[in-house]
Amino acid sequence: MWRLSVSKSRRVLLDLNNTEFQDNLLSLDNKEVREVISTLRKIRRLTWEEVYKDKGLNWELIQTRSASDGSRLFTIRVTQKSRAVVCRQGEFMRFVSIHSDHDSAYH
Repeated sequence: MWRLSVSKSRRVLLDLNNTEFQDNLLSLDNKEVREVISTLRKIRRLTWEEVYKDKGLNWELIQTRSASDGSRLFTIRVTQKSRAVVCRQGEFMRFVSIHSDHDSAYH
């Protein structure tokens, strides 16, 4: 049986295809969109180990909910005032939504 090996030293891949995430991103003002894009560029340069440790991203488990497939959901800081809900699937960080109100990301 062939198995995909997930290495901690490989760079993070981004999945931005969720329609809720896209709607949230496109509803932001231009300044905030630029900040989110800057954060996405930063994440693409990081390994998973670096993402977990990065104080600026502040990776946090959402304990009160999970993805529709049962995956754990997390939040990361994407701008000074916004957090994104994400999940990890293999090497991919899948973006679910963006929340300007930090508390709403957890519900």
